[in-house]
Amino acid sequence: MKSSRLSQVYASILIDALYQMKNYPITLVSNVLAPFSVLVLILLVSHGDLLSISIEGALITSMISGGVNLQIDLSHMKNDFKFQDMLVSSPTSAFAYALGMGMAALANSIPALAVLTFLSALFIRATLVGALTVLCVFALMFAFSVALGFMLSTFSTDIQQNRAFVSILTIILATIAPIYYPITYIPASIRFLAYFSPATYAAEIAQNAIGDLQLTAVNLAADWVVLVAVCLALFAVAVKKSHWRDP
Repeated sequence: MKSSRLSQVYASILIDALYQMKNYPITLVSNVLAPFSVLVLILLVSHGDLLSISIEGALITSMISGGVNLQIDLSHMKNDFKFQDMLVSSPTSAFAYALGMGMAALANSIPALAVLTFLSALFIRATLVGALTVLCVFALMFAFSVALGFMLSTFSTDIQQNRAFVSILTIILATIAPIYYPITYIPASIRFLAYFSPATYAAEIAQNAIGDLQLTAVNLAADWVVLVAVCLALFAVAVKKSHWRDP
């Protein structure tokens, strides 16, 4: 059973990541450029003062976009190729499919992650505990975005609908949230809006871990509680509400 599930995960990576990289190299360029566009802008505006935060923000963006954009591929295979219908009638479970496609999204992000990790090693001075904390935050945000992308793809009926979802989620998760700069840069009167995005809590934890944002123990604990609670709540909703099988 374990071997079968691993085969299903590998098949997803082969179809949705390796095939694209081999046959459409332009996707590699796109995946690398996406998180760097805002990073370069922030660096120019801040004259390099926000270098470490911007690199960490680009890594969070890669984690988020990998899962959120996954819904376009899932929707395409579901609605255009009827691939999900075939999987429903096979031994493949919804979890195995989502896991495999999530790993494919991660594989697609490897070029950008490799460059950003190299930059992190050069310009971010974090302790071992800080580095492990950041990795945990990245893993949570990636799992969150994959679960969200999978759930929305099961509801969609057209790929254009998913493109709209991607635009909205990008604004909420990666634009409103202060992931490329400290939240203190947002005017106090509208700062509360940033906290509607779970990415804000992830960014605060990560920025605190690398020493660019000072949080009290209470605020740090509150950020962890909210981030984990939101992720667990989304997983529960995805399990209960995703339309894996047509009623």
